[in-house]
Amino acid sequence: MSVAMDARCFACHLNRNINAALKLGDEATATAFAKELMGLYLSAPQGASSPWLGLDTAALFGKYYGLPEDRYAKEKAFSNRFVLERMDALRQRVENQEDRLLAALKLAILGNYIDFAALQGQVDFNYLDSLLEKAMEIQLDGEAYEAFCREASQAKRLLYLTDNAGEIGFDRIFAEELHAAYPQLEITFCVRGGPAANDATRADAAEVGIPFPVIDNGNRIAGTELSLLGEDARQAMEQADIILSKGQGNAETLLGCGKNIYYAFLVKCPLFEERFQKPKFTPMFVKERK
Repeated sequence: MSVAMDARCFACHLNRNINAALKLGDEATATAFAKELMGLYLSAPQGASSPWLGLDTAALFGKYYGLPEDRYAKEKAFSNRFVLERMDALRQRVENQEDRLLAALKLAILGNYIDFAALQGQVDFNYLDSLLEKAMEIQLDGEAYEAFCREASQAKRLLYLTDNAGEIGFDRIFAEELHAAYPQLEITFCVRGGPAANDATRADAAEVGIPFPVIDNGNRIAGTELSLLGEDARQAMEQADIILSKGQGNAETLLGCGKNIYYAFLVKCPLFEERFQKPKFTPMFVKERK
């Protein structure tokens, strides 16, 4: 199961990438690029979600504009530095809250703002700072949070599916609080298997100092396509008592799969605004429904 692209998704994907192409070259090149991009939509599997197109779209940017596979490398490095520079202050804010785990979860969800693909490269770190200042005012689904804590207290293994570079630093803070609250819980981080937009890889996990075992999903899809998982990720998914899924890309590829997943993300597109009846940038904590 996944959140299948609808007409609006195709229009959004097309406009977003054509706008990026026009900034890189002339009209003729952008037109040729657009024609091939539209061809990807015709060849996409029935029910495919938006992340499915990411790898082939990146290949087109390489073909027409010579962009490297890791074209967001500078943005990823800056994002990691951004959170590392704030790590001590963010931890202090968490420690000052009555429910430290909930406070860390709120910060982790706000970290999902660092998405250069969905926001068309226009990530405003000053705006993110302003969001973080008001982080403790966030209202999350209390029923989902209580269920998560109840399950975490009894579980042995949790798989943490990460999303973006930079954001993974916020995930570190939450995972550390989670381990402190439930010491019996074995936490494993899962990153992308290679460059996928500005998503986190093993290098990003190392850069922000993730203190838990790190595996990768065995592919470069900016989500978690179950059929494409590498062996380590597949086994980790099967063995996990709880799965924490960060970011909209993971939600797009997993919603409806029936696994014991809690989704933590910001609403970033009209499809999710409609699905959850929430405005853009609303923080969400959602339990998978069977």
